[in-house]
Amino acid sequence: MKNKSFIKLVKSNTAIYLWSVFGLILCLTYYNIFLGFVGMLLLAYLVYHSRSATHSQKEQLTEYVENLSFDIDNAISSTLIGLPLPMVMVNEKGSINWYNSRFAEMVQREDILGSGIIEHIKDIDIDLIMQHKKDMEIQVTNADRHYSVIYNIVETSGVGGRKRKTGMLYFVDITDCVVAQQEINRRGTVIALIQVDSLDEIASGLDADIRASLVAEIDKRLYRWAEGIRGAIQKYDDGKYILVFEKDWLTRLQQKKFDILDEIRDIALGNLIPPTLSIGIGTGGGDPARLIQFANAAIDLAQGRGGDQAVVKVEDRLYFYGGKTREVEKRTKLKSRVIAHALRHLILQSDSVLIMPHRLADPDSLGAAVGMYRGAKSLGKDAKIIMSGPNPSIETLYSRIMEDEEYSSLFIGCREAQGVVDGGTLLIIVDTHRPGFSECPELLPRAGNIVVIDHHRRSPDFIEDAALVYQETYASSTCELVTEILQYISEDIKIRPIEAEALLAGIIIDTKNFTYKTGVKTFEAASFLRRMGADTTAVRQFFQDDIDTFLARAETVKKARIVHNSIAISVCPEGIESPLLITAQAANTLLDIRGIKAAFVLCKFGQSVFISGRSLGEINVQLIMESLGGGGHMTAAGVQLTGVEVDGARERLEEALNQYIEEGDV
Repeated sequence: MKNKSFIKLVKSNTAIYLWSVFGLILCLTYYNIFLGFVGMLLLAYLVYHSRSATHSQKEQLTEYVENLSFDIDNAISSTLIGLPLPMVMVNEKGSINWYNSRFAEMVQREDILGSGIIEHIKDIDIDLIMQHKKDMEIQVTNADRHYSVIYNIVETSGVGGRKRKTGMLYFVDITDCVVAQQEINRRGTVIALIQVDSLDEIASGLDADIRASLVAEIDKRLYRWAEGIRGAIQKYDDGKYILVFEKDWLTRLQQKKFDILDEIRDIALGNLIPPTLSIGIGTGGGDPARLIQFANAAIDLAQGRGGDQAVVKVEDRLYFYGGKTREVEKRTKLKSRVIAHALRHLILQSDSVLIMPHRLADPDSLGAAVGMYRGAKSLGKDAKIIMSGPNPSIETLYSRIMEDEEYSSLFIGCREAQGVVDGGTLLIIVDTHRPGFSECPELLPRAGNIVVIDHHRRSPDFIEDAALVYQETYASSTCELVTEILQYISEDIKIRPIEAEALLAGIIIDTKNFTYKTGVKTFEAASFLRRMGADTTAVRQFFQDDIDTFLARAETVKKARIVHNSIAISVCPEGIESPLLITAQAANTLLDIRGIKAAFVLCKFGQSVFISGRSLGEINVQLIMESLGGGGHMTAAGVQLTGVEVDGARERLEEALNQYIEEGDV
């Protein structure tokens, strides 16, 4: 373009000069005809010479441009063909229009023109490439080699003005980088925190020499286990250890399901209670500070779920192993006293107190809420319980409470609670630690302080930033924990009979009449409530069923099917008035059948399917329900499944049971 402009400029300047000479010759002719004739001849020669020179320059320039274009085409062609990168040209449908020899070597095929690139490189997404998004990195694998795909998309007009896309793809071999990164990940550092669960309770009553032998045996087995995975272990406190090892060994430990848990549990040196471990493992966090943070969070979760298990935390993901034994009851009441004094301080410094049970409250959550109401009242603070209303499982107890004028304004709904909660509000959550299970999750970020009192095994979605957490999985019920707190929260506390009966009702229901998860402290709590005026006959009346409920429960039990020789599965009949109540009751009743170790009952309620799981302790129904997205504790757990019918929910339950059996947990 510049050369053409130059030629035009030269031609225009020459013409000006010649026209100027022509004008001067005309003037000369006027004075002398002979000189004018000579000048005309000279002008004719100049015009001829100028045209010849211009034509010659044009031919030279044209030849130069043609040679240059030919050289560039040859250079580009030679470069493309000889470039040490595999290259291929494809159309927008992925058909190959051209390729170089390196690409043919990469796919180990010849004569592939016109074939689809997906036939040779399986994991390439040609549609994604044709979108031509900037800063998009594409990696593919071919014959155990890894490539990064660099591409250039050209859009042209075809027949009829239709737009066509052509892509030139370049494949950069990054196998060495990928292998190096895999090696780094494989040999990354893993930090594990290990703690012997309830060592004082296990060793209580043992002679000094037997206790020393027990601790020494635990140490020996842990150090031998660490040596087997080439890890460095250090004991930093009584029953507490820190272990560092390479990430490559973690996969093997997971495959063996941390068999060290079983090995420690088998120690028997005169101890009546088998020792168990809680293991928290942090990995994938990069620097050691994040790894130790992950390990701390993991071991807290392991202990919150009852111990005897390993929890592996990888960034935001959690993996659970073990958790097959019952929790060890802590007989000391020191922690209850400490929690009670801390809770007393929080109540006194708060402007208002709100108590929130879980959705679809049961006798344990309602009784615990009523107990905490009495605790706040004894300190001169008014309190409200957030609950949308009664359900069949608490209807009789709720009605008895509402008969008393003092409780006429005790219960408020979620909308009313949102209007009164502020930075000066103390929110006490009972019988759940999961935000989504609470009656009104919207209150959590707005409350000034949060207290959690629960007896369920901790789940990953725990309520964060709670000022006080009292979660003891050994306890029979939340009512038991609240009863312990009430004994220390205020001197000479006076609990009204209906409140004592509500607390006792929660204990009776969760222990199935003092037969499951019942410890010394359970009877001590019941004894205290009896002294406070709880009438056991009145409590029994809370759980009396009408004839329709009884028949529906009997029909559900009748329809049960036995799987794996000892697990009962049944479905609650449709059209009954209280399906959730029937589901829980039928699961409990099925455990009364000889040979049944666990029972699961399903029911359709609204747009969801609920599953209630119960066991005698040999089968951990919590692990089974957690695999479906639910939770609970070892002998009682449940889950709510949405977007599925009863048959689909039953299939998912049976798949979870099969996996549980295959993993050898029975």
